[in-house]
Amino acid sequence: MELVAAMEDQGLEVEHYYPELGHGQHELSIRHADALRAADNQVLYRETVRGVAFRHGLWASLAPKPIPDQAGNGTHMHASLIELGSEGSPGGRNAFADPTDRNGLSQVGYHFIGGLLAHLSALVALTCASVNSYRRLAPQMWASAFTCYGMDNREAAIRICSPLRGDPASSVNLELKPSDASANPYLALGAFVYAGLDGIRGKLDPGAAVNVDPATLTDAERAASNTPRLPASLNAALDALESDELLMDQLGPLRSSAYLAVKRSEAAHFAHSTDPYYECYEHFTKL
Repeated sequence: MELVAAMEDQGLEVEHYYPELGHGQHELSIRHADALRAADNQVLYRETVRGVAFRHGLWASLAPKPIPDQAGNGTHMHASLIELGSEGSPGGRNAFADPTDRNGLSQVGYHFIGGLLAHLSALVALTCASVNSYRRLAPQMWASAFTCYGMDNREAAIRICSPLRGDPASSVNLELKPSDASANPYLALGAFVYAGLDGIRGKLDPGAAVNVDPATLTDAERAASNTPRLPASLNAALDALESDELLMDQLGPLRSSAYLAVKRSEAAHFAHSTDPYYECYEHFTKL
């Protein structure tokens, strides 16, 4: 309750709380905001969690995989696309909503997913930004390990979320599951938006939804549904980012080269150790 009060004192509205799967694991969901404020809120959120815990003599970690044999921590990213009003203020129609679609999603929403899927291997280098992130992104861990989308599929990288009862139009949103607290929220959210807008501009087709656990499909079935594995390491994700012209261009030459250099240095550091507890301990105490 002290943590909730501290968040609300800073303007963060806590919408849901529940204990999660892992030992001592908790989830607090914060109400949506526009993009910049949402990124600000993520910084406030993680610093507040650590600060309140420390005041009680406890250590809170938002690391993607703080304990090797326990559930990991995600920082799932939810997004809606809202039309602006006549004076440029938000509050218009949810452009992702279409009540006539079987999933309640508009063509604009499907194109947005198409852009996310097209750039996802590169995008995770920014949304899952640590060596420890890829210990979490494993099949059948509710973290997503495959490049696909589905309706309320918690094993899909992109989930079309069921709308709230009584509010089907405005509550339609998309959830990106391969995202965690090791990310810079400004870079991660910016890249997410650019990837989705690229899909809208190019009218990219995301293909058919995958509404089963992709890990239960055969290799042939995953190939037929264009459901490849996400990068299994930070270095593999950085390779994909370096090859993605759109995201590299949006990062700019200085930021992109600096980001790649720092993250490859981190990957090289942890590659020297084969002890998973060393990696998890180092991330546990820093994230």
